[in-house]
Amino acid sequence: MTQARGGPQPFRLIIREAGVTREMGGELTQAVAETDFLLRKALDLSASDVHLQPERNRMLVRYRIDGIMHTVGQLSMDVVPNIMARLKLAAGMHIDERREAQDGRLDMEYGSRKLSARVSVLPGLNGEKMVMRILDPVGAKVELTKLGMPDDVRTKWENAVKSAYGMVLVTGPTGSGKTSTLYASLNILDREKRNIVTVEDPVEYEFSDHILQVQVTERMTFPRVMRSFLRQDPDAMLVGEMRDPESLGIGIQASLTGHLVLSSLHTNNAIETIGRMMDMGGEPYLIASTLQGVMAQRLVRTICNNCKMPYRAPADELLEIGIDPASLQGRTLYYGKGCEMCRNTGFKGRVGLFEMVASTSQLRELIVRQVSVGELTKFVRETQHMRTMLEDGQDKVLAGVTTPREVFSAVYTTMAMGG
Repeated sequence: MTQARGGPQPFRLIIREAGVTREMGGELTQAVAETDFLLRKALDLSASDVHLQPERNRMLVRYRIDGIMHTVGQLSMDVVPNIMARLKLAAGMHIDERREAQDGRLDMEYGSRKLSARVSVLPGLNGEKMVMRILDPVGAKVELTKLGMPDDVRTKWENAVKSAYGMVLVTGPTGSGKTSTLYASLNILDREKRNIVTVEDPVEYEFSDHILQVQVTERMTFPRVMRSFLRQDPDAMLVGEMRDPESLGIGIQASLTGHLVLSSLHTNNAIETIGRMMDMGGEPYLIASTLQGVMAQRLVRTICNNCKMPYRAPADELLEIGIDPASLQGRTLYYGKGCEMCRNTGFKGRVGLFEMVASTSQLRELIVRQVSVGELTKFVRETQHMRTMLEDGQDKVLAGVTTPREVFSAVYTTMAMGG
């Protein structure tokens, strides 16, 4: 990381103690400069994660940008201990502890931006690895219209979120954008006239007003916090994840007693979520009574607009995602050639692929009867014209937003599982 430092915007690490913040002190040494530079560079590149990865005789610096890891340099071994100590101190960790895993959170200011990072340190064979997940408060202000949902899907989702009570779930693997969707959903609720609470692990973005956010700890578990919430007169409750039967049971009971519960699960597609809730001990008639809607999603990288070029996609790539090459007569597909703006990847930014199932009286009857996933899928395809994430991906390829290979990589698991 021996590039020219400086820059027009000042960068500061902030220490938060008992609710009071102050700038982290220290002389301007090489370690301080290196620390500030690697964080500032990550913010300039819109990285979501910073990895300091120890290997034999070197410490690699890697950034995750648009979901993909990039090695961007390495740190001088003579300053690594001081860099690690500074970051640990900023994150509220024990700087002399090198044999146990530690978690913390650091705050920083870059120009007019106020950001945080979730920090994890894990001892390894060659030393401690540190991973910092960058949390930008702008993420709490994301709008549903900016996530890439098709208009019909967004309308159904908004209707579900605006329900007076019930459960609204978003599903997908880690890193599929579930948190962004849930936060954007809270933003369409009237925060002044409704009491809204969240329990998260971790709290990724701080809302500026009218929302109580609670961080999960070993003592303050999801079920314990959720029970406490019910004594706090909530109208809407965001539960970061339904991790166990107890959390699901409390969520269902909260829905039955007039509360709106927004949460996430890990399933391959929207329909499988119903079966997953039953596997976790949810009674079919209670699921049917409370579930308002389920959204499944994935993220794909979008083609860089600066180096976007028309091309003829290989037939096998089109067939992989269900597009007949012969049907593309007169259509133009695009890819990114690669440029400085996209680090020669051809991609800049990400967008979601979505599928949505809304609850109806007929669907509730089928849930109570515990019909198969195949029957449920056939029903919602016929009655709700549900389009799968794969079909949403096909549309985004034909619209020049992303590439066939991106869509295939994102939804392959769903396709392989028969979703």
